[in-house]
Amino acid sequence: MDYVTLALAKGRTAESTIELLNNAGIDFPDFHTKSRKLVFYNTDQTVKLIFVKAVDVPTYVEKGAADIGVVGKDNILESQADVYEILDLKLGRCQFVVAGKPEASLESTKKLTIASKYPTVAKSHFQQKGIPIETIKLNGSVELAPLIGLADVIVDIVETGTTINENGLKIIDEIEDISTRLIVNKASFITKSALIHELINRLKSVME
Repeated sequence: MDYVTLALAKGRTAESTIELLNNAGIDFPDFHTKSRKLVFYNTDQTVKLIFVKAVDVPTYVEKGAADIGVVGKDNILESQADVYEILDLKLGRCQFVVAGKPEASLESTKKLTIASKYPTVAKSHFQQKGIPIETIKLNGSVELAPLIGLADVIVDIVETGTTINENGLKIIDEIEDISTRLIVNKASFITKSALIHELINRLKSVME
């Protein structure tokens, strides 16, 4: 029997995505986020779910290891993967921002140093503004970088802005709204069109 492979991002929106799939009649009886298993099938074996790191989802989908993926827009933008972005699932809403110390400004004549987990997004944003930058890739606690003089400003995701405020930083610029998206491999969209469209339509119907 034919099936579609769905790459699901581990992390904060995994449970709400599974709940959305369940509401759409796509149940994974063995799935729970604490499980060590990485592959799950839905009840009628039409969807094979692989549970992977969020940063890897766009790669799995682009390369055809997964037909579809559910992942945050942040990871799609950073990966620059050549995939179709089909549906905004409206989960895990947050925002890409530029933040720095209260006196920080983007009206600088010198090259700015930007610390971020998302150097590609940072480069793209500042390129559009015509501001020369140097990026430093950090994997955690980017808020620390301006405080210790490692960077002028940071590019990061904020949900409530609490971490930014508690570390004495301010939001200087808003880049883009982020949420969980459904992406599709370009070849699979043709070869498995019926199965993929059925899944998309089911999700759309429960979201409406």
